[in-house]
Amino acid sequence: MNRPSPVAAFIAAGCAILALGATAARATEYETSVVLRGLSRPTGIAVNGSGTIYFTQIPMPGMGGGMNSVSRFSLGSKDIKVLHQGEPEPTHIAVGEDGTLYWTCKSAGVILEQDEDGFTSAFLTGLQQPSGISVDRQENVYFTQLPTPGVSGMMGGMNTVNVSDGVTIDVLTMGEPEPTDIVVGRDGEAYWTCKSAGVILERDSNGMVSVLLHGLNQPVGIALDHKGENLYFTEVPTPGLSGSMGGSNRVIEYNLLSGEKTVVDFGDPEPTDIAVTPNGNLYWTCSSAGVIVEATPIKKRGGS
Repeated sequence: MNRPSPVAAFIAAGCAILALGATAARATEYETSVVLRGLSRPTGIAVNGSGTIYFTQIPMPGMGGGMNSVSRFSLGSKDIKVLHQGEPEPTHIAVGEDGTLYWTCKSAGVILEQDEDGFTSAFLTGLQQPSGISVDRQENVYFTQLPTPGVSGMMGGMNTVNVSDGVTIDVLTMGEPEPTDIVVGRDGEAYWTCKSAGVILERDSNGMVSVLLHGLNQPVGIALDHKGENLYFTEVPTPGLSGSMGGSNRVIEYNLLSGEKTVVDFGDPEPTDIAVTPNGNLYWTCSSAGVIVEATPIKKRGGS
């Protein structure tokens, strides 16, 4: 069922825009480190358990047969394995409970899947600039499409948020200016970033869509912890600029129960996508720096 954009209603209602400022609560302290470097435009990221990271690299966006790739990284052995290579633009990636990988290939207009035996096939084709992706417990794939990034439905935009079982595609909402990345929880609730509008939207298990957070600064990647309590997202208003060069990119934790916001990291040059493991560790891709960063809650390491 097609639903109109709640962003348009939000703006039309004249709601005040409240910026997420530097005074955000620091409910949890994190220690950050680089776990993988020397990459070429790492973009999407997903985790399986607490020891395996999947990520995409897009050094040549839009160019098929090139060096764009999907890879697996073991945190224990530090081994890296290229799982697939040559797609025009493997963007965001997700892993199902059965271990199947799914990723959007934006410029090719497809979603690909790879089973645990390494066989890759098309999950959906004929899409329009698919971007964000997530998988629920029934292996339904949620994804966003951005044929008109930055253009709202009121201005003729045709961006959508969708769900598919691989056969049919349902449109959950349409008309958001730029639904960039999406995550779905265990109970069927979904959250997605709308980059140009500076908001995060929520779709509850009953299908009701509303604005969860507003006044954000170019939110991009998004993740949800396994308890469904904390939402994590990146803000990238100054892509490619580190904090020392005047950049203001951030990684944020938002507690869905208390409403507290924690600045996990400030000044990363380009924190693009983010994932969280069952033990609470965060991982995000920094595209321009070519690294993957780990953030570990200090309280889990014996800190206060």
